[in-house]
Amino acid sequence: MPNTSGLVSRKGLIANHDSPVVHNLREAGMIPFACTNTSELCMWYESANRVYGRTKNAYDDTKIVGGSSGGEGCIISAGASLIGVGSDIGGSIRMPAFFNGVFGHRPSKDLVCNDGQHPPATGGQIELLSTGPICRYAEDLPLALRIMAGPTANKIRLDTEVDLSKLRVLSMDDDGGSLLSSNVDQSIQQALQKAAKHLGQECGATVESVHFGLMKYSLDLWSAKMASDAEIPFACFMAGGKDTGQKINCFKEIFKWLGGRSDHTLPAIGLGIVENLLPKNDPRLPHLLFLLGELRKNLITLLGDDGVFLYPPHPVTAPYHNYPLLTPLNFSYTAIFNALALPVTQVPLGLSPDGLPLGVQVVAAPYQDHLTIAVAQELERAFGGWVTPGGS
Repeated sequence: MPNTSGLVSRKGLIANHDSPVVHNLREAGMIPFACTNTSELCMWYESANRVYGRTKNAYDDTKIVGGSSGGEGCIISAGASLIGVGSDIGGSIRMPAFFNGVFGHRPSKDLVCNDGQHPPATGGQIELLSTGPICRYAEDLPLALRIMAGPTANKIRLDTEVDLSKLRVLSMDDDGGSLLSSNVDQSIQQALQKAAKHLGQECGATVESVHFGLMKYSLDLWSAKMASDAEIPFACFMAGGKDTGQKINCFKEIFKWLGGRSDHTLPAIGLGIVENLLPKNDPRLPHLLFLLGELRKNLITLLGDDGVFLYPPHPVTAPYHNYPLLTPLNFSYTAIFNALALPVTQVPLGLSPDGLPLGVQVVAAPYQDHLTIAVAQELERAFGGWVTPGGS
């Protein structure tokens, strides 16, 4: 199948072997039939590139599908595929699942093999990257995850029946006031609050509203982890990867883009420029990594083996095409959990007044994936889960 990652220089490139995840799926009898669209080099939250163009949302074709696994979220939402594989280094499973009204799961660290992806993660990025399932129905999550993980699935208790009455549910309906992200839409906050209320009143769970002050620095904490021990510049991947020995000069590339002569998208060029302007040895890095460690320790302690954390997946419902260029940092709502290395299930919660999917992230401590999936299954039962695009 094609393995372009939306890069013009890789157009026509066909993978010569299956990744471990695809191998596991084939062995289980599943039939891979399509590679779907991504953002260029999988590093933007709108799926558009110079190879395949732009993917449109099934609920409203003027809106985005998210990224980088946006094509996968879209094809599953549209009913053309049942189960898909996504990768997630900053929310690339969960944002498409949210914008397309389906389920997505970012597994615990090292549960599913990440080999065979392009671009490969390097340095500290390896700890951020997860491969996981995107599904239309919550009942397919444990099945897909078990197959994708293979022998390492025994690290988590997917067959354990969860007594929701003994669950502790923590919730937070915004990031605490970061100046770098948009305010959370009221419809998203209300959906989260309804989910928490249901788990408390109907399931008997203990529900508590919490506030983690460090969440407002989500972008800084994720960026610090991304920058730590980074080995290959993004501009090098834009030129085809480390084997080419070349880098794209993104300062020149922006003028080619303005003249309509660039093979690269504006988000990719912008990322290359930002990467070039950032200090190579940011003196804040050790302190930010320390704060990240403290937040992770506090969250894991509070969650234990019987707690979940409800958090918005994004400040707004699926925005118009190109609108992410005006709000490039809103992905911090998903990215923070990559930096924290926690499992997360994205759960649809019906549609907003303007007909776009609502949803919530359900987070747990490491290797407590069965808790987030159990909550996803209950919320699907209560709120209906996936809604047919264009349905009444």
